Amino acid sequence: MKSLVLFLWCSIWMMGDLVGQMDYRPGLFFREDWKETPPEIPLNQHHVSNPDLEVHLYGPGRDSLKKSNHEKPIDDPFYVWSGLCLDNWMVSLKHRKHNVDLTGYAKIIWRTKQVGLRYLRITLKLADGSWVVSDLFSAPSRDWNTSEFNIQDITWYSLDPERITEIGRIENPDLSNIEEIGFTDLMAGGQSRACSRLDWIEVYGRPVDR
Repeated sequence: MKSLVLFLWCSIWMMGDLVGQMDYRPGLFFREDWKETPPEIPLNQHHVSNPDLEVHLYGPGRDSLKKSNHEKPIDDPFYVWSGLCLDNWMVSLKHRKHNVDLTGYAKIIWRTKQVGLRYLRITLKLADGSWVVSDLFSAPSRDWNTSEFNIQDITWYSLDPERITEIGRIENPDLSNIEEIGFTDLMAGGQSRACSRLDWIEVYGRPVDR
């Protein structure tokens, strides 16, 4: 009888430990993969495929952001393109009901293609209204490339949301209650030879009541 009790106790403990191991990685908070509609300027809410998300544009170059696509090559995705932006720009996505906790094992994954000296970076709007931009980035690539960012590996810099300009390193920003998640290369566009493109984005984190 004691052996059976011990066996059952160990089984329950092991199951609890396994659940705990599975639970420490946050699930998918949102994914955005733009609607398959004709190219248009500027990017707007009509282009957002996820009904739970709002798109917001920032910076003096925001009105020239394009939701783009080409007939050739045949697998060309529907994407955000910065090539026509006359000044710095930023795109962000905001969940209609929840903020998100990006501490711990949170991550962001996206598919992008940069050309020239363009380095696409993550931007976050904190609960206090301030913005930060990541030191890590997706670099230029000859073809579409998927990048995965572990949020805890990133060093953050303060971001001016009006000019879309980095204004100095910030130590230990509170990432437990993020309102908007965005991206920018901190530069104006330079047509097809100097631009950023984003096909889709996934955010893994825990929802936070707003």
